Amino acid sequence: MVNAPVRPLPDLTVGELSRRSGVPASALRFYEDEGLIHSRRTAGNQRRYRRDTLRRVTFVRMSQRVGVPLARIREVLALLPEDRTPTRADWARISRCWQDDLNARIRQLEQLRDQLDNCIGCGCMSLDRCRLANPADRLGADGPGPRRLADHSGGDYAD
Repeated sequence: MVNAPVRPLPDLTVGELSRRSGVPASALRFYEDEGLIHSRRTAGNQRRYRRDTLRRVTFVRMSQRVGVPLARIREVLALLPEDRTPTRADWARISRCWQDDLNARIRQLEQLRDQLDNCIGCGCMSLDRCRLANPADRLGADGPGPRRLADHSGGDYAD
């Protein structure tokens, strides 16, 4: 008995990828616009996704769930090979990329949890003393006045 050659499975349509991943087609198109996933176009200009795109979409969703920004997800996904399906070792390597980021987030959340009980209901609104709204009085270093209201640059003083 001769083994038949293994034919690769066909690429996924946007609807199939959406159904398999649980991610709306509009979000998949957004991910593609953001450079998180890639498709090829058919002669009829329809999107087709390699099957390994399903893992990339899952990785994006899981990363978003733990608060990793899309820009950082894009940086890390760019480390995956484009010429072949990523291996388990490839995925493990990129997953380690933000362990420090996640550990820092965990520390911040623990600090918030531990300090929150002192602030609930206190009503102090003292920006020079509040460890949650103004850690280490960072706003005071900028001078008197409503620093948060005056800062229109979008910067954030919170850790």
